[in-house]
Amino acid sequence: MIPSEVSTTSDYTVRDQQRMSRAVNYFEWQARLAMAPLGRRIVEVGCGIGNFTRMIADRDLVIGVDIEPACITEHRKRFAEYPHVKSHVLDAMDPAFLQLKDEEPDSVVCLNVLEHIEDDLGTLRAFASILPRGGKAVLMVPAFMSLYGPIDKHLGHYRRYTTKSFAQTARAAGFATPVLRYMNAVGFFGWWANAKVLKREEQSEGQIEFFDRKVVPILEKLENAMTPPFGQSVFAVLEKR
Repeated sequence: MIPSEVSTTSDYTVRDQQRMSRAVNYFEWQARLAMAPLGRRIVEVGCGIGNFTRMIADRDLVIGVDIEPACITEHRKRFAEYPHVKSHVLDAMDPAFLQLKDEEPDSVVCLNVLEHIEDDLGTLRAFASILPRGGKAVLMVPAFMSLYGPIDKHLGHYRRYTTKSFAQTARAAGFATPVLRYMNAVGFFGWWANAKVLKREEQSEGQIEFFDRKVVPILEKLENAMTPPFGQSVFAVLEKR
């Protein structure tokens, strides 16, 4: 099982994202889901040190934003030779975020970040504000409050979602919801065990490496063939109305 997100403490965030970047198969699975609906001009909210940015660096414009200065410092170093990849220390709820509309983005991507933000509705409304009609917002969020446990609390998660609860918030923000699905059914059980039985606050590298190498390649194929009725995460493609 792979964690939904990392600590919001900046030093730990950089260190943990570097550690998690070794979960190659899992991140590539997420990336394949997220990249397909994205356009050519993308705002990445919660870009961290750029683990996903590298997957979309071939687009015409990528603007990475994050609230952690340490992450943006690493992001800028990583993409210093990519003039079309920009980085800003910026909160989506900051009025300055709305100025990104001037860059004419056609997509917003936000992977495993919204659960860290208290005002999720306001944040989705900010996404809608910078997009044209028909623009896409692609998100990954953790699923099911019944799985909420010490890891979520340690990571600063305000909530977990169902497809129904996420759809309600997205529609209130001005989006249609053409794609809402669960992913990572095996991770559901692993997260439950860590949260409810083992009471862990974080996962071991052994868990991460085993899941990534042995489980993900098979699980991705199975879930591509048949969408699971539950999962560790909710994957969403939203379209601005």
